[in-house]
Amino acid sequence: MAANAYVKRLAAVRALMRKKKLDALIIPSSDPHLGEYVPDHWRVIRWLTGFTGSAGNVVITRNFAGLWTDSRYFIQAEEQLAGSGFELVRLKVPHTPEHIDWLKERARRGWKVGVDSRLISVVILKLLVSSLKASGARLDLRADLITPLWKERPELPVDNAFELDKSFTGLTRLEKLERVREVMRGMKVDYQLLASTDDIMWLLNLRGNDVKYCPLLLSYAVVSHNQVIFFADEEKIPHAVKASLDRDGVVLLPYDAVSSVLSHLEEGSVILLSPPATPAALFRSVSRGVNIIEDLSIPTRMKAVKNDTELKNLEKVMVDDGVVLTRFFHWLEKAVGREEITELSAAAKIDEMRSAQAGCTGPSFSTIAAYNEHAALPHYVPDRKTDARLQKKGIFLLDSGGQYFGGTTDITRTVALGKPDTQMRREFTLALKGTIDLAMARFPRGTKGYQLDILARKPLWDNYMNYGHGTGHGVGSFLNVHEGPQTIGSGATGDMKTSIEPGIVISDEPAFYRTGKYGFRTENLLVCRAEKESEFGIFLSFETVTLCYIDNELIDTSLLDDSELKWLNGYHERVYELLHRHLEPEMQSWLRIKTMPLSRGY
Repeated sequence: MAANAYVKRLAAVRALMRKKKLDALIIPSSDPHLGEYVPDHWRVIRWLTGFTGSAGNVVITRNFAGLWTDSRYFIQAEEQLAGSGFELVRLKVPHTPEHIDWLKERARRGWKVGVDSRLISVVILKLLVSSLKASGARLDLRADLITPLWKERPELPVDNAFELDKSFTGLTRLEKLERVREVMRGMKVDYQLLASTDDIMWLLNLRGNDVKYCPLLLSYAVVSHNQVIFFADEEKIPHAVKASLDRDGVVLLPYDAVSSVLSHLEEGSVILLSPPATPAALFRSVSRGVNIIEDLSIPTRMKAVKNDTELKNLEKVMVDDGVVLTRFFHWLEKAVGREEITELSAAAKIDEMRSAQAGCTGPSFSTIAAYNEHAALPHYVPDRKTDARLQKKGIFLLDSGGQYFGGTTDITRTVALGKPDTQMRREFTLALKGTIDLAMARFPRGTKGYQLDILARKPLWDNYMNYGHGTGHGVGSFLNVHEGPQTIGSGATGDMKTSIEPGIVISDEPAFYRTGKYGFRTENLLVCRAEKESEFGIFLSFETVTLCYIDNELIDTSLLDDSELKWLNGYHERVYELLHRHLEPEMQSWLRIKTMPLSRGY
């Protein structure tokens, strides 16, 4: 779209701002469920500015319009915002509300700052209130200026929900509800408000098709000790599913009835809600006589710890996924230089191959297929403007994943398409050492993710190198590919108080990026296991469950210590043993070569 179209849209927004006497307008990149991925209906920033990244905040005043985003999107945002009337404002610290700090410095007494409170969390609401208080500025929390202007706005999805069988979930809906209610009783909580759709899907053993890459149904829920009020569009709930919900004490009400119910809760009752995951509009709907406890939701904590059924299903899924990846990289190696392959066609190829697998419903996120300098951009996604042709030289990074009924996958592999030089092998191996060292970690129960981060970064830090993103994120079970509260990294990307517990699934993805040249990342998924109890307590370790070879062309074994080399050879032997029987003879031979034991000085 021509840049002047965005200039016109900005002018139209400013005209409405003048009409409503707004001095500033905040537009977040979220929907009323505050999830990572949002339906096209809520991609307001893309419509208004042309920026297609998944994270950002826009602030518009009478003489300034800016987009705040993090380093993942700096280059992309510069290109997409050119001529739009919007300026790029680079976040100094990722995932932080620096746009509010900017407003705090400029707001004046009498100013009116508008925001749609459906699209901001309770945390952001409180920060806005406290930040603007000193200046005397006022907040308008019903400032939806986009709906009147966006004439061809996409409709919300209308696909049906479906139930997930106990053979995948491991627990029935009633079993999960009883566990949640037991915690509620211990907390002396009468109600729990759930606004995160992944929490609701997990609790009710439902899945939907409302959000790209995530099997979610847009919905809310209020859990009490004798029923669940489930707020969803009735036309999305098939009769059989509705009857099943009804048998388990789940009452279906219209999607937009949640505020009314919250406003009529009995005085003196206690409701639990999660401030980062609850829209400010719902928080403000809770009747004044109700006591609010602010904490992470109970399902958020419970679903992070996978049960035995979920973990066994994930093991099978990893074999299926590993077979697909082996087929893909075998094809890639043979085809590069012989046929036209670009980043986009490579991404389409792995998505098509994975989606053809039994039990796979599609990708778990937008595939990152990055060649050479594009691999230096951690969250690069190719498009028609940037699509690069792969050649029989250089570096190719593929970060991809699938949604299977038995689990969610996320894996990154970097391969050499030609002969890598010494510097490339050194830098790849230093990042790989971090992947291996974290995978080999042994630690006492109660250890937090940020305490393990040093294991992944030390090989790079020892060489004055680093990477700018988190080391590990939780992964759902046929749910969101990024699932909290567990994390390995800074508190900005997860909950600092959450321990790494047996049963959690978390990614292991140290990396190194050389801007303008190439990037390296080796990402596996880990399952935390209880290993041994000693006089000093219970000790935990990780099991690497992802199954795909690591390109030995990029490995400088002289940089690996004995334990790292032993881990790598053991991992490759396991990859071969679990995958080769599902492959044709030619691919078996090829994979055997890729997984042969390495020795010092390879």
